[in-house]
Amino acid sequence: MQHPIILITGATAGFGKACAEKFARGGYDLILTGRRAERLTELQAALENDHGVRVLPLPFDVRDPGACSEAVASIPQEWQRISILVNNAGLAAGLAPIDQGALDDWETMIDTNVKGLLYMTRLVIPFLKQQPSSQIINMGSTAAKDVYPNGNVYCATKHAVGALSEAMRIDLLPYGIRVTAVHPGAAETEFSQVRFKGDEQRAAKVYEGFTPLSAEDVADAVYFCATRPAHVSINDLVITCTAQANALFTFKGPSEEK
Repeated sequence: MQHPIILITGATAGFGKACAEKFARGGYDLILTGRRAERLTELQAALENDHGVRVLPLPFDVRDPGACSEAVASIPQEWQRISILVNNAGLAAGLAPIDQGALDDWETMIDTNVKGLLYMTRLVIPFLKQQPSSQIINMGSTAAKDVYPNGNVYCATKHAVGALSEAMRIDLLPYGIRVTAVHPGAAETEFSQVRFKGDEQRAAKVYEGFTPLSAEDVADAVYFCATRPAHVSINDLVITCTAQANALFTFKGPSEEK
């Protein structure tokens, strides 16, 4: 019996890695992309050993359209039965007022969060069209719903993910391809470390006083969306920790855990 195949971008850490582990436990073969080849190789070995699935690592940067095309073109015939694409690769870079933002940070976020998602979606859609009940899952953010101070360009990129998800859902309707946008709130991953350029102390303060989501919490939600019956599509899912109402309001006090 052939395992279903899922392609996950940005699989070397955070939500992407947690999704890879979750779908491997569910019996999926995985095509995993990321910029850090060593991490992909380590994850491949762990998933194949622990879950008996096959893993195809593709190390490249989704910001590079040529690298995206080359990587997808290299997928062997037996791996082309892709039924799910998870566009997870994304990041925040910097946190500054619009008049003080670093241009390099803006370019990095736009190229990764928007253009990289577009490159991979266009390249993988031909494979999805060949599979019944195929699906695209785009990783958004509560920043796609609410704009917060100093979040300007990052929030704009995640609003774009939301809009593109709606557009994909319309354009791909004739092919029966479901499109889901998953919008996590505060989650303790490498996200803040990346945003603050490796400043671990500043990153840790983001999650002080409340219990944030884990990457595994978000992976559980993604897996749920991907395993609904063929006639069911969860179009838009916002998931936050209990202490967070939205991107703007988080109650920071004594931990709610007993």
